[in-house]
Amino acid sequence: MLPSTTAVVPAAAWQPAAADHARRADALTATWRASRDRGEKHAIEDFLFSYYPTRVSHLRRWHPGVGRALAGDGTGAAETDLADRSTWRWYARLPDATVALDADAFVAERGGTVHRVRALLVATAGRPGHFGCFGLHEWAMVYKDRAAGRDQRHPLPLRLGHEGTDAVLEQHPVRCSHFDAFRFFTPEARDHNQWRPTRENQPATEQAGCLHAGMDLYKWATKLSPAVPGGLLLDCFELARDIRYLDMRASPYDVSSYGLDAVPIETASGKAEYVRSQREFAERGQALRVRLVEVCDRLPLI
Repeated sequence: MLPSTTAVVPAAAWQPAAADHARRADALTATWRASRDRGEKHAIEDFLFSYYPTRVSHLRRWHPGVGRALAGDGTGAAETDLADRSTWRWYARLPDATVALDADAFVAERGGTVHRVRALLVATAGRPGHFGCFGLHEWAMVYKDRAAGRDQRHPLPLRLGHEGTDAVLEQHPVRCSHFDAFRFFTPEARDHNQWRPTRENQPATEQAGCLHAGMDLYKWATKLSPAVPGGLLLDCFELARDIRYLDMRASPYDVSSYGLDAVPIETASGKAEYVRSQREFAERGQALRVRLVEVCDRLPLI
């Protein structure tokens, strides 16, 4: 059963919205798709499709969100599209011939996930952000790797070389609060971290200043999909992509082959640039958290 408050969206409104959504998704993924089509790895954007394993086809698929039903207009294109959408997982054809997300069916299968995601989003939004990490998590992931005979994570040269990279980490306090970054630290780097994030304490330690927490909003949006409206999903993806570029520009890797300048966090000016960008991303992330929580609250949770 769908809620009686379901709003009907005419084909004249939702079909252009779906087409605009696909075009926006194509623009946001153009660099990665071009690299893939050339058979090349992209050291920056591959992360968005490996760590977050969502297909471009899924990003292109527009969803109206909870409480909105799509109507046809009697034309072949609209009716064909509706017939196709009615076969999508958690969608249903209603008695009035509209198609909408079956929120009850979605919650029956994914309710536990929705509760966990909502709790994490609310906890993170209510916690002060920290802005003094300077992206050292990426440095910690390659710390002492050559001495231990390990391969680098990315096929790019280190901007300061191995010894210079190790020295930067040793000369700075490491304050990484995000478990999914910390778990990739080299064994030698772990003791340098002032915090000990775990999967279990993530709801108590996740904070809005963390770049990875901002990127993960895309992950939470995909886990809440198709309840998340298409525009919100792409907003989360765009934030993740933008953060990823800062993440790598501030990393120990030389990203000049991508036409990018480094954010040299080992210098005072680099630290200041990093913190400015980090604060801007945190503000964008907080706004998206509010919208994702609103999606959760529109679902018929028990």
